[in-house]
Amino acid sequence: METRNETLSTDFILLGLFPGMRHTGILVSVILLIYTIAITGNTTLILLIWADSRLHTSMYFLLSQLSLIDLAFISSIVPKMAVNFFSGKKKISLISCGTQIFFTLTLGIAECILLTLMSYDRYVAICHPLKYPIIISHRVSQQMAVGSWLGGALASLVHTAYSMHFPLCGTRELHHFFCEVKAILKLSCEDISAYEKGVVVTSIIVVLLPISLILSSYTLIFHQVLKMNSPEGRKKALATCSSHLTVVIFYYGPAMLIYMRPGSSHTPILNQALFMFDTILTPMLNPLIYSLRNREVMGSIKKMLLRCSISK
Repeated sequence: METRNETLSTDFILLGLFPGMRHTGILVSVILLIYTIAITGNTTLILLIWADSRLHTSMYFLLSQLSLIDLAFISSIVPKMAVNFFSGKKKISLISCGTQIFFTLTLGIAECILLTLMSYDRYVAICHPLKYPIIISHRVSQQMAVGSWLGGALASLVHTAYSMHFPLCGTRELHHFFCEVKAILKLSCEDISAYEKGVVVTSIIVVLLPISLILSSYTLIFHQVLKMNSPEGRKKALATCSSHLTVVIFYYGPAMLIYMRPGSSHTPILNQALFMFDTILTPMLNPLIYSLRNREVMGSIKKMLLRCSISK
């Protein structure tokens, strides 16, 4: 009866994680554990970069922005999903759904832009180290961060407003664990083929163009690294680049499969798994990848733990 009343209202019904799956409670509990680790890891990394003067460089400033995006990204999805699961209520209002779409798109696109700019930062640092303080000054790194956030917000505003204006037919059931554009469009009464072409164009701009720029940067970086005479310098450069490349692969891989795979709209279960990796697992993994493979960050963590033990 409650589900029928929800269906007749203007609210959407989120069917949640893998509808029909047994032991969903265990999966939600694991996701909440991942959420806790992601919040702790990203918050710790942001505080370390803010507190340690040795980390007051453009590279670490951009890294702190990545952690901030990841914090907001996972927090825009997991809490609402957990509340719906434990309360037994699957509905989400039209305004809340539109708000969630706006923020998830903003943060997703902002991360694409920021990862691209971070690859350029590494290119300048390794290929033009003497000019690095001039080319990537603190002001320039701030402009990079602001550009990432604004670019994501503007692109998201257009897509959110356009996708939410379509009239919807039938039940408002979304085969998803959060409000997502492609899931909303499947409920539309109108022909949305023209808009879907626009989504493909946006995907090329947001996904393929950044990937091309990142690959170009790393082609030049690896060429420069191979010419280095110092094994220590080569090892340090590769360690920094490998962390960023791992993050890029983890983030862009699922995104390309979701938005650029032919017939992806007909595989909702696979899409949910890819979205889980992109929006939940990646925000947890990013601070771990950058921390465990970075001497400066690990040194800052040891310094902080030493201070805590001395104060006790």
